[in-house]
Amino acid sequence: MKNRAYLPSLALFTLNAALAATEPTLGEVVAQNRLLQEQITRQQRQIEQLASRLTDLQTAAGNPADTAQSAATTDSGRQLRISGEAGLAFFSTRPEGQFPNSEFRIDDAKLFFETPLVQDIYFVAGLDLFIRENNKNFVQFGELYIDFENISGLLNGPDRLVNFRAGRLQIPFGEEYLLRSPLGNPLISHSLSDFWGIDPGVEIYGSGAGLNYVLAVQNGGVDFTRDYDSDKAITLRIGGDPLSWLRLSASAMRTGDLAVATKKDIAGGITRRDQLSAVWFGNGYFRSLGAATSFHAEAVQGDATAHWRGGHLSAALGAVQFDDNDTAADNSRDLTYGYVEVVQDLTPDLYAATRYSRIDAPGGYPLVGWGDYKNYFNTPSNLTEQLERLGLGLGWRIGPPLVLKFEYTFEWGRQTDGTPRDGENFIGTELGLKF
Repeated sequence: MKNRAYLPSLALFTLNAALAATEPTLGEVVAQNRLLQEQITRQQRQIEQLASRLTDLQTAAGNPADTAQSAATTDSGRQLRISGEAGLAFFSTRPEGQFPNSEFRIDDAKLFFETPLVQDIYFVAGLDLFIRENNKNFVQFGELYIDFENISGLLNGPDRLVNFRAGRLQIPFGEEYLLRSPLGNPLISHSLSDFWGIDPGVEIYGSGAGLNYVLAVQNGGVDFTRDYDSDKAITLRIGGDPLSWLRLSASAMRTGDLAVATKKDIAGGITRRDQLSAVWFGNGYFRSLGAATSFHAEAVQGDATAHWRGGHLSAALGAVQFDDNDTAADNSRDLTYGYVEVVQDLTPDLYAATRYSRIDAPGGYPLVGWGDYKNYFNTPSNLTEQLERLGLGLGWRIGPPLVLKFEYTFEWGRQTDGTPRDGENFIGTELGLKF
């Protein structure tokens, strides 16, 4: 290492000797430097254009393939970008939680594929190798769609104002679903509400005049192979950055009326209906509560994120109105929820994170949280009217494609009969990676 101190003197001596020996050499060096500078400038412009496109896609529509570092291959002149992400984790909860046996897990392992078809038209597909909420060992499709970019620009209108997607798409509600990946999420857990889902349909998205938007029309039910009701789910999100350090957005959605399997259907051997919503809420789905043949939910949410050097504060506040067509009982519910998240760098590589979230459900609703699914989602009598979560975590950014996270989460609440929920605290560690 000490020899490095003599490098500047050695370089200066060599350059002086070269100049003294021949004048034409200087001209060659200048020409080469000029060519090199032009090449660097061209490469920088290409990088900026690519970064702009990726930012547009992430902000407007939350494509998970754009949040992972992509690799590229070429086949017959067509580029195929392959990327992926996964978490290697250890999860443990108290006896009433989902992981009472303290287990090692693969968490949210996914592959993404993207290829251009013609100019500004792309095909994107995702494979979910293992997702946390599924708890089943099989591969399934995630997103799969065709993306028509910059339709407005092709029609001589504003660039990027109108873009279109069709296929199996993320439900664009709120901001948290954009950062659910093992590397995007600063903690291991999510908020209690954790609105997200994937559903077949179409969407338009774009940006202009300082705002961006996405409007989606989708089936609404959890079965992505069929739709058992003609009523569709509609989701709209509008956002912008009024200040360089502030991001604001507002979202609204309706699931549409979703059909439920009745006793008559089951007796006749027909049990397949929507039964559950495609959108995820409270670590479960929206579902019927009584003897209804259909149900629906409508939700609104506001999000805000303030950034500063080395950290951010994010917050969301929302409300859900649930109802069904049960004539024997009033199962309507007005739920409110929200979260506050703070992340701060301690060093360039280490950070601390915390998130508090809460759901209030007067009258009770199937809210799972870190609890056991059989107890809190599949058992109609175990309805929860209040649930709170406080997560505390540390993260170590080992490198751009690697982060190691530790988290302890307190979770508490109460059921409609007054029974407390206080045996679900979570502790975990996860190595998140992408390629």
